[in-house]
Formats: sequence, structure tokens, C-alpha cells
Amino acid sequence: MSAKKTVKKKAVAKKAVAKKAVAKKAVAKKAVAKKKAVTKKRSAGTVAAERRYQMIQDAAYYLAEKSDFSGDTLEHWIAAEKQIDVQLKAK
Repeated sequence: MSAKKTVKKKAVAKKAVAKKAVAKKAVAKKAVAKKKAVTKKRSAGTVAAERRYQMIQDAAYYLAEKSDFSGDTLEHWIAAEKQIDVQLKAK
């Protein structure tokens, strides 16, 4: 009879461990969901840093093209940053 009791105790212990693992996963999923929700709540006037960088990159290219790709590339970049920042503030 003692063998049956130990088997039952082990089965109960395994179920308890399994329940704890499931509870931890559920908490982790909720935390991820909250993080996603926070990033989506960005106001309409803000732009992600990556998108801003791409906009500046494109503007700098067109400025360089306008000057037949002569001149300082840093000057083109700085001018493009100013243009994009003005455009973003206007929105």
C-alpha cells in the first residue's frame, strides 16, 4: 500500500509543478502584451527614430543630387536634418 501512496504523491507533485509553470507563462504573455500596447499609443505627431533617419537619408541624397554630388556630405546631412525636423514639427 505504501507504494500506491508514493505514486499518488508524485502524481500530485507533478501536477502542482505543471500548474506553476503554466501560471508563469501566462504572466509573461501579459507583460509582452502591455509592452506592445504602450508602443502603439505613440501620439500622431511623433515619428520613430528609424523612420526619421530614413527621411533624413533621403533628403540628404536629394540635396547632394541637386548640387551634382559635389560639396561636403556632412553639410548635406545637416541641412537634411534641419529640413526634416521642421517638417516633423509642423505636423
